Amino acid sequence: MTDEYRLAIIRAVHTVIYVVMAAATFTLLYAGITGRHGVWLWVALALVSIEVVVFAGSGMKCPLTGLAVRYGAKTGKVSDTFLPERYTRYTFRFFAPVMAVGLLLLAARSLGLLV
Repeated sequence: MTDEYRLAIIRAVHTVIYVVMAAATFTLLYAGITGRHGVWLWVALALVSIEVVVFAGSGMKCPLTGLAVRYGAKTGKVSDTFLPERYTRYTFRFFAPVMAVGLLLLAARSLGLLV
């Protein structure tokens, strides 16, 4: 298997994870705003929890980025996906506050502070 092929696989996996995690983050925000909950909220909470643990355990960097660079990616950023960099450039600056607001709203709802 060539490095180019390995890089393509890594980018494909990274892209899928990116899209799934974006959906999970917006699921938290939606549930926090609307008060709706169900199995999708629990799946989103589990996915976000796993992502945070993996990210923190990897020194606040995605472990797939290092692999992508190893197999020839030109940058060591979240742009190591098949998504255009203009959409992924500010991933952490955008999604961290969205996730935090969603989690705060969920916590407030569970404590009865929001109806």
